[in-house]
Amino acid sequence: MKVCIAEKPSVAREIALILGAKSKRDGYYEGNGYQISWTFGHLCTLKEPHEYDLNWKYWHMNDLPLIPPRFGIRVIPDTGVQKQFDILEKLISNAEEVINCGDAGQEGEVIQRWVLHKAKCNVPVKRLWISSLTEEAIREGFENLREGSDFDRLYAAGSQEPLGTGFWG
Repeated sequence: MKVCIAEKPSVAREIALILGAKSKRDGYYEGNGYQISWTFGHLCTLKEPHEYDLNWKYWHMNDLPLIPPRFGIRVIPDTGVQKQFDILEKLISNAEEVINCGDAGQEGEVIQRWVLHKAKCNVPVKRLWISSLTEEAIREGFENLREGSDFDRLYAAGSQEPLGTGFWG
């Protein structure tokens, strides 16, 4: 199956309709070789200082800057967010390919990459790059999917991660 991840449920619904994924499941649509799911915008965020070191829970100005050896990502602590992340994680673990259908731009790229990283995605990632949700734009976008790596610089710009550093853990 190819797993498509949109940035919001309404976009996933539009994509599912056009791709012929007519079966509604809990947290995704399925059909025609696709599973189309979504985030709710940010599902993941950076870890809090105390999640790296308990001594950082209560810090003083003299302790600054607090810089961990590697920045970590965590799922936002919310029951609905955790449920949707768990669905995405399961879909990604069984995928043959993931298609990043996030919003075109730095923030959309960061949102998707953090979810893929946290879900331990290890399959090829393609990128749907569209600026309109018309049927024509979506079909054309799927006919011209790009390599996810084509957008590494966009991700680096949005996340402030120096390319190739493994700065995020």
